[in-house]
Amino acid sequence: MSETDPTRGSTEWATWRARVDLDEYQQRWNRLAESGQNPHGEVDLVQRFAPATVLDAGCGFGRVAIELTARGVVTVGVDLDADLLERARALAPELDWHLADLWVLDLGRSFDVVVAAGNVIGFVDAAHREAAVTRCAAHVAPGGRLIVGYSLNGRWPSIEQYDTWCAAAGLELEHRFAGWEGEPFEGSSGEYHVSVHRRP
Repeated sequence: MSETDPTRGSTEWATWRARVDLDEYQQRWNRLAESGQNPHGEVDLVQRFAPATVLDAGCGFGRVAIELTARGVVTVGVDLDADLLERARALAPELDWHLADLWVLDLGRSFDVVVAAGNVIGFVDAAHREAAVTRCAAHVAPGGRLIVGYSLNGRWPSIEQYDTWCAAAGLELEHRFAGWEGEPFEGSSGEYHVSVHRRP
């Protein structure tokens, strides 16, 4: 399997790619904005912590990274899907985009915030999820944060498992929400979580 094969990440990612039209997926966010809805909840939440630098882990076509950059945040994007990164580069060629698997990621620098939105951790191959969290955490600067959101669907890591991985990587839970709008989290019986872990 080649490094640029967009389905190489995991079976779940390959299944998602097989059923999704990328043009339609990209336009979905434009339609949200046109209908008056906020397509940038992830960015709004990240900006609560006033980062100067952000790593968008699993950046896709760059929606989050591009909006953060527009708001004055120095942002780097990384994804394993070459097709999505090609779209990101076309939209914002001036940004720093990297083709890489999260579980072996090493950019040689740290960031105020590392954010993984859009079920990124769930789409990592199960055997590599802990390593992906560890490598994302390794890019968090002292005093910085790892902000991750994904569905709690029984197939992907439980909150307890995820917290254990973060603790092993030297991070402490600071906030937990039920969504990117900062909705109160009602417990692990919920359908989604956004967890903010901080490096002391």
